[in-house]
Amino acid sequence: MPALDSSAVAALADQTVGWQDKAIPPAFWGRTVAEVLAAKPRLSELPTPLFTLSGPALEHNVTTMARWCADRGVLLAPHGKTTMSPALWQRQLEAGAWGITLANSYQLSVARAFGVARVMVANAVISPLAHRWIADQLAEDPAFEVIVWADSVRTVELIDAARAAHVSPDARRLDVLVELGAHGGRTGARDRQTARAIAEAIAASKTLRLAGVAGYEGSLSHGTDDASLAVIANYLRDLKTLHEEVRDLYPADLEPIVTAGGSAYFDVVADVLAGLENAQVVLRSGAYVAHDDGFYRVISPLGGEPRTPGGQLVPAMHGWIRISSQPEPGLAIFDAGKRDLPFDEGMPEPQLLRPRTPGEAVTPVEGLSIPSINDQHGFLRWDPAIAAPVVIGDELRVGLSHPCTAFDKWGLVPVIDDPDADDPVIVDLIRTFF
Repeated sequence: MPALDSSAVAALADQTVGWQDKAIPPAFWGRTVAEVLAAKPRLSELPTPLFTLSGPALEHNVTTMARWCADRGVLLAPHGKTTMSPALWQRQLEAGAWGITLANSYQLSVARAFGVARVMVANAVISPLAHRWIADQLAEDPAFEVIVWADSVRTVELIDAARAAHVSPDARRLDVLVELGAHGGRTGARDRQTARAIAEAIAASKTLRLAGVAGYEGSLSHGTDDASLAVIANYLRDLKTLHEEVRDLYPADLEPIVTAGGSAYFDVVADVLAGLENAQVVLRSGAYVAHDDGFYRVISPLGGEPRTPGGQLVPAMHGWIRISSQPEPGLAIFDAGKRDLPFDEGMPEPQLLRPRTPGEAVTPVEGLSIPSINDQHGFLRWDPAIAAPVVIGDELRVGLSHPCTAFDKWGLVPVIDDPDADDPVIVDLIRTFF
């Protein structure tokens, strides 16, 4: 079975764009995506505020991460919630991704609509309605694989009860991973004794199958110093030990999954878990596809200061803003805010001034900062003692931090050929489903 229904992704090019797509100007309304792209529009034809992706950077990041995982003998199921873009999932799967990770049943329904063959829901799905739908999907398509997590015996009981009331005794079992957490972390059993009890409950169920163990290390630390990395490594060793302790409960014909690895510490995950015998080690990194100019530039193992061999990821996402007011010295207001650009892991970073007249070159900017943004406006500041470096009407490119809260603000994302060019060409329009 193909990893994804490429025809469903290709059909997105036949969708008509219009007023509902805030990246698209009125001049393009009523055309299909394919028709818009055939005209080879340029960035200057699109309104601000705007969020774009760099085509070359996307390709570089997908290739770099796929090669890094292959070199270390680990599988990759990138977290699709970062982009919620089947077109980008397709690129990741075609580069060798083992599957796609998602966070909830709605996101799973998007993956199902686009024929994603293997999905890991990195969460506990509790709703009986969701489990009845999942059971129907598994019955409908024997090649479709779904994996969910559980971090309590109560969760196992709820899933089992929902399925037992809906499926036949001979129905295919649902794969469940035991989630191990840590004190101060997010979800997950807080000790291996509790995790063992969860594994026993899954193994005893007639509708579920114990498929491995899972965890998330990213909430346990937010630094790259030795002490921070040691916290991550210690947790992963605990996850590895749990896998060994429940090995007797796995079905004899199963190669169990051991999964961890967000976008900040996948190097430590590979160091601790790679090479496990009779197990599939699966990373779930998702932010790498777009990378950024903020949080992940600093903390990613393949960021600005790589901690591991294998090349560097490059920022693929940018914002484009326009100066709309200069009410006082040292201050300009621009036309983008919290509903347009991410802000939870750092403010946008001014980078380039676009040409004021055709034929001019882009100009790098210095001495500008964005200390805050409102819902629909942002504040650009500089030393009020110097001449204003911008005027009303100027357009700037800004670097962004945190892909996971960038894509969700845009239903249609332009992909450009060169973010450093005077007037980049729009080479694709990526549809998201949030």
